[in-house]
Amino acid sequence: MTDCIFCGIINKQSPGELEYEDAAIAAFNDINPKAKVHILIVPKKHISSVTELEESDVELVGRMVMVAKKLAEDKGIADDGYRLIFNAGKHSGQFVDHIHLHLMGGGPLGGMV
Repeated sequence: MTDCIFCGIINKQSPGELEYEDAAIAAFNDINPKAKVHILIVPKKHISSVTELEESDVELVGRMVMVAKKLAEDKGIADDGYRLIFNAGKHSGQFVDHIHLHLMGGGPLGGMV
């Protein structure tokens, strides 16, 4: 997908410093952070939304969660707690049509359950 900003960051065609990268996943800071630590965990495979996931993507989504856990530990927010969020569709607040997992923490996160 040529016009996807996340694909551009993953392929190093758009600016963005990676916090983490492996063969399947990339992670980088959200440009509009809602918490002291706000990292996006993104699969390198372009999937538009959670609603587009298939059974064959189960391992990939599990990998995303494990990367979030590692990053929370690396950033020193694991012990006090953190939030993981997938948004699906425009009503949820998904602004980029590429599945991504928000890792948020570094202080109290009120408001949502």
